Amino acid sequence: MWLFCFFDLPTATPEEQKAAALFRKNLLSDGFEMMQFSVYIRFCGSRQTLEVHKKRIASCVPAKGLVSLLAVTDKQFGDITNYVGKPAKQRIKKMPQQLEFF
Repeated sequence: MWLFCFFDLPTATPEEQKAAALFRKNLLSDGFEMMQFSVYIRFCGSRQTLEVHKKRIASCVPAKGLVSLLAVTDKQFGDITNYVGKPAKQRIKKMPQQLEFF
């Protein structure tokens, strides 16, 4: 099973920034990987392991904000379709003229 953790945490004050950073740090130390900003995932080999990680997340949720958890099977996770957009056009640097010496 795969456990998804979606969150939207406020970061307006230094205290909120610290709480959000600590939450992300806790996710990473618990074996989660960042899939997108504010979306972290972790593979869990069994339902019991999944429940353990859900409890760990529940124990470190900041006082403000929203944290959502979603469990999907490995087959469902395998059906994800990802689309990656083109990178933003970079400004082309003008090449300097080359001088020729005879």
